[in-house]
Amino acid sequence: MSEREHFGSRFAVIMAMAGSAVGLGNIWRFPYMVGEHGGAAFIILYMVASFVLVLPIFFAETIIGRRSRQGTFGAMEKLAPGTGWKWLGLLTVFAPIIILSYYSVVGGWSVEYLYKAVCLDFTNTPPERIQGFFGAFISSSGGPIAVHTIFMLLVAGIVLAGVKRGIERFTKVTMPVLFVLIVVIAIYSVTLPGAKEGVAYLVKPDFSKVDAHAVAAAMGQAFFSLSLGVGTILTYASYMRKDENIFLSGVGTAVSDLLFAILAGFAVMPAVFAAGIAPGAGPGLVFDTLPFIFNKMGAGAPWLSAAIAIVFFLTILVAALTSAISMMEVGVAYLTEEKGLKRATAVLAITAFAWTVGVLCSLSFGPLAEVKLLGNSIFDFLDKLCSDWLLPAGGLLFTLFVGWKMARPDVFDEFTNGGTLKGNVRLFNFVWFLLRYVAPVGIAVVFVTNLVL
Repeated sequence: MSEREHFGSRFAVIMAMAGSAVGLGNIWRFPYMVGEHGGAAFIILYMVASFVLVLPIFFAETIIGRRSRQGTFGAMEKLAPGTGWKWLGLLTVFAPIIILSYYSVVGGWSVEYLYKAVCLDFTNTPPERIQGFFGAFISSSGGPIAVHTIFMLLVAGIVLAGVKRGIERFTKVTMPVLFVLIVVIAIYSVTLPGAKEGVAYLVKPDFSKVDAHAVAAAMGQAFFSLSLGVGTILTYASYMRKDENIFLSGVGTAVSDLLFAILAGFAVMPAVFAAGIAPGAGPGLVFDTLPFIFNKMGAGAPWLSAAIAIVFFLTILVAALTSAISMMEVGVAYLTEEKGLKRATAVLAITAFAWTVGVLCSLSFGPLAEVKLLGNSIFDFLDKLCSDWLLPAGGLLFTLFVGWKMARPDVFDEFTNGGTLKGNVRLFNFVWFLLRYVAPVGIAVVFVTNLVL
C-alpha cells in the first residue's frame, strides 16, 4: 500500500476542516433557519449547540480519524476489530454521499446565478420579473440538471487531484478569500435603506419564539454546518500529522464556522428586510432576495450592482465546493482503502451515484414535484433524513465510541499528544465529561424531539 497522504501544516488542517464546515449550511441554510426560528434567539441556541454539544463530537471524530489513520469504515475495524461498530463506518460512508447528491443541486443553483450575474441579468431585467427567476428556474428540467452536472464535475476534479494537490491547495487559497468576500457583502448589506430592521432581528433575541422545534433545529443546523456525524471530519483527521493539536484544530474550525454563519446572516437578513421579503421564506430565501436587491442597486449604479452580484454568488459557489469535496472524499477514501480501487475510479463511481440521486432531487422541484416520500418531496425528504436523523445518529455513535468503547488512556494519549500538550492535559477531564455524558444526552433529547414533532 502506498504511503498515506497527510496535510502539510496546521493552517492547512484548519482551512480544510473549516472548508468542510463553512459552506451552503452557512450562506444558504443558516439565514433561512434564523428566519424561521426567531432571529437572534435561534443564533444563541446555535452557539450553545455548537460549543457545548457539537464541538465534543468534533473531538470524537478527530480522535478516531487520527488514531486509526483510516477512513470511516477502516477506522472502526482497526479500533474495534470484530465488533458491530463497523456498521457505523458504513453508515458514515453512505450519509455524506446522500448529502452530496442534494447539496450539489443547490451548488448548481449558485452556478446558474453566478452566470446570470456575469450576464447582467439582475440589472437589465424589470424588477417585477426578478423574483420570478428562482421559481421558474428550479421548476424546469434541463437547466437545473445541467448546472448540477457542472458542480459535480468541479467537485470531482478537485478530489481527483488528491489530498495535498487538490483539497489542501484549494482550501488554503479559497477559505481566506471567502471570509473577505462575505465581510464585503455584509458591510454593503447593512448599509441598504431599510436594513436596520434586519440588523435588529439578528441582535435582539425574541425568546417567545423558542420552542422544542427551534432547539432541535439549532442542533440539526450545528451538525449540518460543521459536517459532523457523517465521517467528513474523521476522514480529514486521518490525514492530520501526529503532532497537530486536536483541541486547537477543533476550536479553530468551530469559531470559523460560527463567525462565517453570523457574517452570512448579516449579508442576507438586512437585505431581506430591505426588500420587504418575509424572513422565514424558506430554502429559496437567498436566491429570491439578493437578485432583487442587486436589481434595485442597478438602477443607479449598474456596474457596482453587477460586481456585487458576481462576488456574492461566487462566494456561495466556493463555499459549496469546499464542503462538497469533503463529502466526496469520505466515499473515495472507503473505495480506495477498503475496496482497492484507484482514486480516479473511486471518484468516478461516487460522482455517478451522487449525480443520479441529485437529478431526482432536482426534478422534485418540477416534473417530480408530486412524488412524495412520507409527505415530503425527494429533496426535502433526503435533507430531513440526513440533518434530523443520520447526522445526529452518527454524532451520537461517535461520542459513545470514544467515551465508552475506547480506553480512556488511548483517548488521553490522542487528545494530549502523549501528554506533551500541557494545556490539553488540563482540559482533558472536562472534555471527557462532555464526551461521556453531556453530548450523548443532548443528542438523545434532539432525537426524542424530532420523533415527537
